[in-house]
Amino acid sequence: MGAIPPRYMTAGAAGMDLASAADGPITMPPGERALIPTGLAVEIPTGFEGQVRPRSGLALRTGITLLNSPGTIDADYRGEVAVLLVNTGRQVHVIEPGDRIAQLVLARVTRAEITEAVAADLTSTERGSGGFGHTG
Repeated sequence: MGAIPPRYMTAGAAGMDLASAADGPITMPPGERALIPTGLAVEIPTGFEGQVRPRSGLALRTGITLLNSPGTIDADYRGEVAVLLVNTGRQVHVIEPGDRIAQLVLARVTRAEITEAVAADLTSTERGSGGFGHTG
């Protein structure tokens, strides 16, 4: 099957659906992962990234989600977009050619200037170094 152009499914959708362009069905037993081809290559403008995200309905109904979520497509990447899926469900799931498997969201990227410092030189905040559930 050839590539299916990404498309917004509703007027207010933030993400465009991506579909499988695999040559045939891909069987995903529980706990397994698979790299699903989309047949697409994109040219994302400098200053943006493509975020590949799970489809919520697919995750709810089947347990199929993205292993690295969101996946990032850098502005200088020119290869095929593939989607790394994992079956977290309890049943075998088959991805058919043309199935919608993920969403693509374009987002602005801010690049930081890095300045080396020691922790004691950082400005203090009410939170300080508290992390990983420190607020309850």
